[in-house]
Amino acid sequence: MDVLSIIGIILAFGAVLGGNFIEGGHIGALFNLPAGMIVIGGTLGAAILHTSFPSVARAMKIFLWVFRPPQQDIRMTADKILNWSMTARKEGLLGLEVIVDAEKEYFAQKGLRLLVDGTEPDAIRRAMEVDLFLRESRDLQAARFYECMGGYAPTIGIIGAVMGLIHVMRNLADPSQLGAGIATAFVATIYGVGLANLLFLPIANKLKGIVGRQYQYHEMIVEGVIAIAEGENPRSIEMKLQGYLEHN
Repeated sequence: MDVLSIIGIILAFGAVLGGNFIEGGHIGALFNLPAGMIVIGGTLGAAILHTSFPSVARAMKIFLWVFRPPQQDIRMTADKILNWSMTARKEGLLGLEVIVDAEKEYFAQKGLRLLVDGTEPDAIRRAMEVDLFLRESRDLQAARFYECMGGYAPTIGIIGAVMGLIHVMRNLADPSQLGAGIATAFVATIYGVGLANLLFLPIANKLKGIVGRQYQYHEMIVEGVIAIAEGENPRSIEMKLQGYLEHN
């Protein structure tokens, strides 16, 4: 569980609501159904129109990463790669065949299978990097869905504000109708700017950071597998992997 994400959301919205309360405002005044429908519905619709269906589906799936990011023990994986290199050095590449079936992670298993099959190092790199780049591209496109929402929300909020003011102008002769229109106008602006800067954009950046860390993790596996294929000494491989551990 990513505690910082929870703390960040509570702190951000708590500061806004708390500041409003200290100034003498009522929390209920910030809840406006028409404004919510305009901003949330309009923002979601625009972002969906902007994004392909696979990316939207992926965005819904990886949303939980904000609170529960994928658990990848980079040090344990580095130790596994060293064990693979020592096994290959003692028993040859075919000695890794027993390890392949025991490996649960798809990406690492793919690299081991290519090693066991005797694939050339350059061919192994090409095969694994295609998988790596496509995976990163897919997840970044999903993260950009929330970035799109953060970009559209303030503008949709302005649209809601204008609509509220139009309602006000049409009912200048009836003071009882003015309050609802003005409330919608101001609250829609708050919703648009607030959701963009307190929720959508931070979520997008959080997901991009997670995708970046995943890329480094899988890149380490690629470099380790290539080093084994090229017959590098386990000590040399350990030094190469140390860089990933120090910057993780």
